[in-house]
Amino acid sequence: MSFSHVSDSDQYGKPGRRENVLLLVVLLLSVLIYAPTLRWLFDRWTMSIWHNGHGLFIPPIVAYLVWQKLGALRHLPREASVWGFALLVPALGLHVLDVGIHTEILSALSVIIFMPGLSLLFLGAKRTRGIAFLLFFLFFMLPLPLGLTQGVHLVLRDITAANIAWAIPKMGVPIFVSGTLIHLPNANLLVADACSGFSTLYAMTAVTCLIIHVSPHRSRALLVLFIAVPIAILANTLRSIILVLSVYWYDVEILETWIHSFSGIVSMILALAVVFWAGGMMTAHPLVKKT
Repeated sequence: MSFSHVSDSDQYGKPGRRENVLLLVVLLLSVLIYAPTLRWLFDRWTMSIWHNGHGLFIPPIVAYLVWQKLGALRHLPREASVWGFALLVPALGLHVLDVGIHTEILSALSVIIFMPGLSLLFLGAKRTRGIAFLLFFLFFMLPLPLGLTQGVHLVLRDITAANIAWAIPKMGVPIFVSGTLIHLPNANLLVADACSGFSTLYAMTAVTCLIIHVSPHRSRALLVLFIAVPIAILANTLRSIILVLSVYWYDVEILETWIHSFSGIVSMILALAVVFWAGGMMTAHPLVKKT
């Protein structure tokens, strides 16, 4: 079910003054409603590199790509769809529920449901269909609850510890590894959740989905799909090996310095660079496909 605006300019995809004012009012109200949630998300994004740091970049990337995509879809008529309420109402209901139970994550999830509903209401079904992937790509900005990811953390910690146990002795360093505990002559270390590489893996998953969507090279997109997880694990393993060697050569206190966090940033950037290169994203081409 849909209804069409009556102005001639709207027929060709150009919003009228009334529609612009209404959209601006709705956006301002939405920001006010979700202000606590947005503040919580920002705090989570900027907490540290280990806590969904990539989420900070998701909204501006999505906003830019949506702007580009809508430019390519300007020939489509603006037909606002009342089906938008089918998403807006439950999204706001979820937000109200979270106001009472204070999980924050439910309210953040409601933002992902709210945006397609708003798009249907103001842009219509055809344009919303064109940007649907980008709107749902916002999911990757959400901090995943530890209860949902604990199993993945444990597997990644075991893999990291096993790789350290294999590599470090080959460098002439005495080491004993028991589970995720690493015993050096001068220190005992634990491969904790923050060192599991999950944050890199989560960011790599987001980038992989984006590359598969926008890349004009299908073969390269498939390549990225197959190498993303191994690259994330390899990057975290190399970082962990360097940190273990640093502790052995210097002191365990080196983990309390900027080197610990900086190594995580570098490993993530290098891993993402490899994936971008493998996906053919280093060459100049449109980031959205013409339709």
